[in-house]
Amino acid sequence: MADCTKQRRVAHLDMDAFFASVELLRYPELGGMPVVIGGRGGQPVVDADGRRTFARMADYAGRGVVTTATYEARAFGIGSAMPMMKAAALAPRAVRLPVDFPRYRDYSRRFKEAVAGIAPQIEDRGIDEIYIELTAHEQTSQALADELKQAVRAATGLSCSIGIAPNKLLAKIASELDKPDGLTVLHAEDVQMRVWPLPVSRINGIGPKATQRLARLGIHTVADLAGAAPALLQRHFGLTTAQWLVRVAHGVDDRPVVTVSEPKSISRETTFERDLHVRHDKALLSQAFRELCSQVAGDLARKAVTGRTVGVKLRFDDFRTVTRDYTVAEPVRSGAEIHRAARQCLRRIRFDRRVRLMGVRVSRLESLAAEDGYGGGERQLSLDY
Repeated sequence: MADCTKQRRVAHLDMDAFFASVELLRYPELGGMPVVIGGRGGQPVVDADGRRTFARMADYAGRGVVTTATYEARAFGIGSAMPMMKAAALAPRAVRLPVDFPRYRDYSRRFKEAVAGIAPQIEDRGIDEIYIELTAHEQTSQALADELKQAVRAATGLSCSIGIAPNKLLAKIASELDKPDGLTVLHAEDVQMRVWPLPVSRINGIGPKATQRLARLGIHTVADLAGAAPALLQRHFGLTTAQWLVRVAHGVDDRPVVTVSEPKSISRETTFERDLHVRHDKALLSQAFRELCSQVAGDLARKAVTGRTVGVKLRFDDFRTVTRDYTVAEPVRSGAEIHRAARQCLRRIRFDRRVRLMGVRVSRLESLAAEDGYGGGERQLSLDY
């Protein structure tokens, strides 16, 4: 009897410079220019004739970090999570725009709905990327990817890059090989030629610190990792991690596309442009605190969950971080309920320094459907320690 089992196909779809691309739709005159998204303030100024003047990186002063940047700005060495002041030194004439998360979330919803209309088995990996299970589809990988890319562009006006491979590990790598607006199909037999020459940092789960540790062992590329003695890896990383390193170096990954995941907690935090004094800046701290509670409530509503434990996180100007939790009798869901519980946490913190960062978290989540009587993640291995 012939084996009719189909070879597995998984796609990783990654929006190209997502936040920056959304901003370019709003400000098309910035096309082809280095643009950095991040920090606070910096809204364009519109004159009487409707002409817009944009803030420049050279004028920035603060402790914000880069959220994203256009490819033209990345050519200067600017990357996500880089301090804005460092980015300003690299590209002082680059345009700076503030982040607009509500707008980005709207475009995220649009592209995911467009993809779901073609291939509904989707694993949501964040605001700008998803995995898609394609094994059951009859079309060729090229035809499927073309259809997905056209649907995303029609829904958003934006481009995306897609990698298609036998598993999530290779699909993620493939989507990054031909950016922007790329399409790469990887097969298992392509691993040695296409994947092994890449640096080990291209494997999702191997972070900067682990990359440095591997480099000290003479392991720089995926090929080096594939050829490393398992005993050497076990000695330096432990048995479980060593086994994982060997598997991923050979392109082996059996993780499923998880279409439904239950978040363990939902949190929001903000780093202030300057350290705030508990008395002199009380109004600003109170406003930020309420906004965080309201934002967490909005996230709970979108996930259709409530929570029983509310937490607060504070980082002071000496970089000391303090967290406190408060468990409530009835699940919280509104901003006011979260605010009341979070205030109980604040009462147990000694404010003897200026505040650098503030965060609010809700955990011990419960489904709203379960509360109403209708019923009751993927674990990402990270080597960045």
